Amino acid sequence: MALDQFTYVFVIGTFFALLDAFNNGANDVANAWATSVSSRSISYRQAMIFGTIFEMLGAITVGARTAETIKNGIIPHAAFQDNAGVQMLAFTCALAGASTWVMWCTRHSAHVSSTYSLVSAVAGVGVATVGAKQVQWGWNDGKGLGAIFSGLVMAPAISAAFGATIFMLIKLVVHLRKNPVPWAVYSSPFFFLIAGTVCTLSIVYKGSPNLGLNKKPGWYVAAVTMGTGAGVGILAAIFFVPFVDAKVIKKDHGVKWWMFIYGPLLFKRPEVAVMDRANVPNYAVVQEDSGDEEQPQALPSKSSPTPTESGSNPEKKLDQDPELGEAPVQLTYKEIQAQGERKLHAKLLKKRGPMGWAMRTLRDNPMGPGRIYEIHNIRMFLKRLPAMVVCGLLYGLHYDIHAAQSGIAGTPEGERMARVYAEAKKYPNEVEHTYSFVQILTACTASFAHGANDIGNSVGPWAVIYSAWSTGSAAASKAEVPIWQLAVLSATISVGLLTYGYNIMKVMGNKITYHSPSRGCSMEMGAAITVLVFSQYSLPVSTSMCITGATVGVGLCNGTLKAVNFQRVGLLMLSWIATIPIAGTIGGVLMGLFLNAPHF
Repeated sequence: MALDQFTYVFVIGTFFALLDAFNNGANDVANAWATSVSSRSISYRQAMIFGTIFEMLGAITVGARTAETIKNGIIPHAAFQDNAGVQMLAFTCALAGASTWVMWCTRHSAHVSSTYSLVSAVAGVGVATVGAKQVQWGWNDGKGLGAIFSGLVMAPAISAAFGATIFMLIKLVVHLRKNPVPWAVYSSPFFFLIAGTVCTLSIVYKGSPNLGLNKKPGWYVAAVTMGTGAGVGILAAIFFVPFVDAKVIKKDHGVKWWMFIYGPLLFKRPEVAVMDRANVPNYAVVQEDSGDEEQPQALPSKSSPTPTESGSNPEKKLDQDPELGEAPVQLTYKEIQAQGERKLHAKLLKKRGPMGWAMRTLRDNPMGPGRIYEIHNIRMFLKRLPAMVVCGLLYGLHYDIHAAQSGIAGTPEGERMARVYAEAKKYPNEVEHTYSFVQILTACTASFAHGANDIGNSVGPWAVIYSAWSTGSAAASKAEVPIWQLAVLSATISVGLLTYGYNIMKVMGNKITYHSPSRGCSMEMGAAITVLVFSQYSLPVSTSMCITGATVGVGLCNGTLKAVNFQRVGLLMLSWIATIPIAGTIGGVLMGLFLNAPHF
């Protein structure tokens, strides 16, 4: 029997479940894709497409297993004494506490773990609902708080080891060679094999509960996993190697992206004039503005922004009146940041399409004098509203992530990042270009692993709320998570990444250490392996912690501690630790107030 009298609790719980999923995409997923975007292997827009596809695949096929830990591993369903209404309220408060905290942190570009935020909120709610003794503080067969919080230390360390091992393998096989380009090209099928094997392992060995793949015998798992990985490696040898050989080694500028379908026939492609360099992108983190992005002249409107760019090196650090000959005045850090935002806005004003239209609409229709409730301001607000919505949805797609990560020259942050980048060895673009393709596969693997693991954060409590509301039984929380719930929340995660992920990406990636495709694929592969290992044992682990640990591990492979920005790492660790008491307190206080509120 459905609890119709508590439909409002289900509606509120659904809202906070969607908000938590949105925050997960804007915070955790943004951090996971920051490595690929920081390495310039893919653009922010491409990350949106791949992220959406593989997040949903991971969530729908293997995402239900970790949801079981959030649902029943922390607060035993028996503790609710078959009171479905209290159970609904408990998990609604947990979602409210976790999503509120993560939203505040995301708004202020403070990266936190959505996983540990929700786990802490559930623990706080458990204390307020059934008492501290009923909460599973111990290991509880890998489902208690002791097992979950152990990942706070283990996950970054294990991920750092995996990431460093993979990058050192690349370094020994390729980077240390006198002529590394051929080594990079002809050894690439091996790294495709590793990536393909890990991705297949996550699907077959864990498997979807509905398919029962995780119950197959060991020989079946080994055969399918290694067979698929080998197949990916063979396909890379047949199609990828000839394509990159023609483009990178022969420096044939006539080779188009679609010509990979020619396979070995590219080896017989007629010789062309030898060029000075291969036609590959520049993967350097710090780059000068391209010619098509010149600083635009001031626009005639008084409200027109002045041309500066977010995070770029300001061309003029000193303001001086040339006619009066006054002494130069040093700009403050906030003034330099404001210049950067105005320059970015000036570029967007010249864009075609929806974003340019929205920016020009906001510029040409400023709010008038007086409060917003003045008649003329209400009319102007309604006229600006569509443009404000478009800017909110598309602003991140035009944000300069790399400039924001490298810092502003002349500021302590910019100088710190310059010192970190100086300690990192820069490898040829031709070599890095080869690994950019491998990183696309590893990025998709990491996204699949995130969908498999972190979807349990939001769907676990929401599944409890839905099952209790629809059946009227607290014991129904043991039921399997419906596929439609996994699909809805994975889509919401993608929306969060698309619209607000840039706010976290700008303080991650190159903000920790120097990124390049060969480094990036090692980081992502190390993090993906760690997430899949933890998820196999039903342990919710933060993907953010894994990718951060792998980033530090690969950064240390430069041979010096100076190659890692430990100030940023320390701030990340501080935010992770602070999440536990803050999220737990918010969830517990909400539950305590509602559960014990006086009433007629």
